[in-house]
Amino acid sequence: MIEDGDELINGQDEPKETITRVTGMFKDWFLDYASYVILERAVPAIEDGFKPVQRRIMHSMKDLDDGRYNKVANIVGHTMQYHPHGDASIADAMVQIGQKDLLIDTQGNWGNILTGDSAAASRYIEARLSKFALDVVYNPKITEWQASYDGRRKEPINLPVMFPLLLAQGGEGIAVGLSTKILPHNFIELIDASIKHLQGKRFTILPDFPTGGEADFSNYNDGLRGGKVRVRAKVSQLDKNTLVITEIPFGTTTSSLIDSILKANDKGKIKIKKIEDNTAAEVEILIHLPSGLSPDKTIDALYAFTSCESSISPLGCVIEDNKPLFVGVTEMLRRSTDNTVQLLKQELEIKLSEYEEQWHFASLERIFIEKRIYRDIEEEETWEGVIKAIDKGLQPHIKHLKRAITEDDIVRLTEIRIKRISKFDIDKAQQKIDALEDQIAEVKHHLANLIDYAIAYFTRLKKEYSAGKERKTEIKIFDDVDATKVVIRNTKLYVNREEGFIGTSLKRDEYVCDCSDIDDIIVFTAEGKMMVTKVDSKTFVGKDILHVAVFKKKDKRTIYNMIYRDGRKGPSYIKRFAVTGVTRDREYDLTNGSKGSSVLYFSANPNGEAEVVTVNLRQAGSIKKLKWDIDFADIIIKGRVSKGNLVTKYSVKRIELKEKGVSTLKPRKIWYDETVQRLNVDGRGELIGEFRGEDKLLIITQSGIIKTVTPEVTMHFDDDMIVLEKWVPKKPISAIYFNGEKELYYVKRFLIEQEGKEESFISEHPNSQLEIVSTDWRPMAEVVFAKERGKDRKENLEFNLEEFISIKGINALGNQLTKEKVNQVNLLEPLPYDAPEEVHADEIEVVDEKEVSTEIKSNPSINDSDSKDPDLEADDGQITLF
Repeated sequence: MIEDGDELINGQDEPKETITRVTGMFKDWFLDYASYVILERAVPAIEDGFKPVQRRIMHSMKDLDDGRYNKVANIVGHTMQYHPHGDASIADAMVQIGQKDLLIDTQGNWGNILTGDSAAASRYIEARLSKFALDVVYNPKITEWQASYDGRRKEPINLPVMFPLLLAQGGEGIAVGLSTKILPHNFIELIDASIKHLQGKRFTILPDFPTGGEADFSNYNDGLRGGKVRVRAKVSQLDKNTLVITEIPFGTTTSSLIDSILKANDKGKIKIKKIEDNTAAEVEILIHLPSGLSPDKTIDALYAFTSCESSISPLGCVIEDNKPLFVGVTEMLRRSTDNTVQLLKQELEIKLSEYEEQWHFASLERIFIEKRIYRDIEEEETWEGVIKAIDKGLQPHIKHLKRAITEDDIVRLTEIRIKRISKFDIDKAQQKIDALEDQIAEVKHHLANLIDYAIAYFTRLKKEYSAGKERKTEIKIFDDVDATKVVIRNTKLYVNREEGFIGTSLKRDEYVCDCSDIDDIIVFTAEGKMMVTKVDSKTFVGKDILHVAVFKKKDKRTIYNMIYRDGRKGPSYIKRFAVTGVTRDREYDLTNGSKGSSVLYFSANPNGEAEVVTVNLRQAGSIKKLKWDIDFADIIIKGRVSKGNLVTKYSVKRIELKEKGVSTLKPRKIWYDETVQRLNVDGRGELIGEFRGEDKLLIITQSGIIKTVTPEVTMHFDDDMIVLEKWVPKKPISAIYFNGEKELYYVKRFLIEQEGKEESFISEHPNSQLEIVSTDWRPMAEVVFAKERGKDRKENLEFNLEEFISIKGINALGNQLTKEKVNQVNLLEPLPYDAPEEVHADEIEVVDEKEVSTEIKSNPSINDSDSKDPDLEADDGQITLF
């Protein structure tokens, strides 16, 4: 239907789009509703950390407080005088406050945050204010008041909370157009952070959850939008067939956690025999596993497929000046602490005023009685005359008072009883005045040293109320390595070797490596100096830089080989050392300390490689031997402060690398942790093998990409990786793939010819697909044929890939598998085969990592170069990640 005024477009009956504007009462209704929900229901105020319903509950509890427990139903009813909503919402809000065990002293069944059990009805449970709440939440003298919703009573605009209560309790709410999710933080840590802020120091605060568990806060983002916290249950192995969960992630309950485990079991993602919930005051969930199942793998599966690991997205939003404010937890704490200081100041000023008023009247009272001024009013017949007589009598004695006498002061004097005058003790009166003067002086001292007073206040809170409030949530990096090893290296490090600068902003200079802003960088200069410094945009570390790299603390495998000249014309020395720990930004001298010393040769070796170098001397005098070789393998690894072994006392012309070295350290065991998709040397996950410096990892992806890489714990892996194992160069790779162009299955076997190069071993046609890949010596496969209409299904075919095709190049098409229609291809158990032993080029004695010492050894010793390194057997295992 086309209404009047609509136009026809292109001859069709399509009306022109129009905008109808809302007018009248409707114009403001939604905005008023949204503002009300944001300001009066969902979002807490930054001043005291309360939502309106919480503030009214706390105010009502103070109204009713007499030290004894009150029925929660009574408190809820009293709160309804201030809160214009039903009793159910008030009761729910009160239970939430009570379960946080900070402001309310509870009695009865208040529910269980661990199991998710709800509290008993409000008529059956009781509550009273905790000592902490009475100490930090209330002070009517410094509270601003407003009329309640019906105008019959007064309620606080904000309670004078002198503690970062919002951060201690946390807060969550959904309003119209925005929400808030402030995570709870540790009581003790908040106090410590407040003290640090008052002292002008930097601080960091991280959430602490009442349910305990473990949490990764590396992406917390100060509680702002975009941050993420990963939380985990604490799972441990009770015995070989039983796991026990003793702490659960924040935001879950034992019931929801068990449900997620059962669902994962039903979907086949984990295997469990049965599960028991023995939770009471503490969490205890027993997970019984089938025999033969690895507990370690099951723990990883629990984290991967159940609510044993979840993520929380914080969002710091509060109300300030009747407007929503998005702010981080650091700023929240600063503002709360500053607000506490101002409240303490107001409290002190009121107290000072009260003390001074008491001193003033005590002084007037003493003059009035001691000077017998009360006798001057005996002859007066009018009230005005009495006032004037007292005023006249006081005048000669009030020069020491701090303010003028008012009529109210004189009226109070006339109200003193005769009995009190008759028993007046001048000494006691003076003692009272002296005590008041001491109190006034003390308050003035606190006002003059307000920050110290606030620090003392927070220290007292910590001493009185911190018992039982220790951190419950363990802070971890979930792949159990240092933060520098797991942080995303999204910054590039550059170096200007000649000028001596390193940093992330030197983009026109030499690129070194990728790094993160929390990495430490180690630098060696031609003068034989070493320094470890934090990554920055631009840092001067010393001219003529020889080597710069990301520093790994406690790294015993990276060995530095160095030859240096002692002084300008002194002898030359050779040394090998590791750097496991240093003081940041301190310059270390790796030479003997003589002026003019310089480095003649330097190399950094990530696996303790020991190269062979050629020393060339300058022609001088009767020197007969001007050239010879030195093998670093003959030099024992010592501390970085050792002097080293003497190379020559003559002048060195140059030192040249003759032969690259091999590792002098024992092979390093490397594991792969599938949960975090990272390598590690800590024994987590599945053992890949023992690696020497020249050993590589073999990586194959589902998309048909194959490559070999040097293993590093900082490596990332693609999600479609299906093979990760130690590479044995002479072991062939076997594959069956579907060629999309020819629409046939092919079989191929090949060796990797180019190390470190990423190559595709299936055709690049978009329909090509890898079916199976194997790194076994003698793999077996099964072909399941598809059933054709009108024909019997052809029997499955098993065949030996080694016999089916010989080893060809990686780019070869391969042999056609069959012309029949194939349903699927399965990999079977390989045929037995005695793999040949690995032969390594190095024949030097292997040094254990534990023997890499930083101690200075005065007598240099030479390793036995005739001892042969034990061979490693080929590692046929692979990690399949379908």
